[in-house]
Amino acid sequence: MKPVTPLLTVDALIIYDRKIVLIRRKNPPFEGHFALPGGFVEVGETVEEAVVREAKEETGLDIEIVKLLGIYSDPSRDPRGHTVSVCFLAKGRGNLKAGSDAKDTGLFGLDEIPELAFDHNKIMKNAKSDINGILSEM
Repeated sequence: MKPVTPLLTVDALIIYDRKIVLIRRKNPPFEGHFALPGGFVEVGETVEEAVVREAKEETGLDIEIVKLLGIYSDPSRDPRGHTVSVCFLAKGRGNLKAGSDAKDTGLFGLDEIPELAFDHNKIMKNAKSDINGILSEM
């Protein structure tokens, strides 16, 4: 019997043009709300490959992973069911444009972040010092 386990996802907190990249979700849950770019890890890919792929699909950006921000595993973080997300801090380059599951993209200063989908405001809060560190180097 195959074990029942949480689904694995990735999220990318991308710094681009000295701002944070957010996507406006095209699909439920949280349709129309801003969120960090991300999605489900496919069988056969690493979480690092998945976050690079998801970032490109949703924002058009190529990313350079800076660091692992953390693992977010609250069983209630996603109304579709238990997901565990591996969250990365990254720098983006290229042309920002919405794609795949994103209705739109937006660039926000650290003090301009709206209410986000899932637990993404918690991720942003936890990453604040890391974000400031990168911004101070730019």
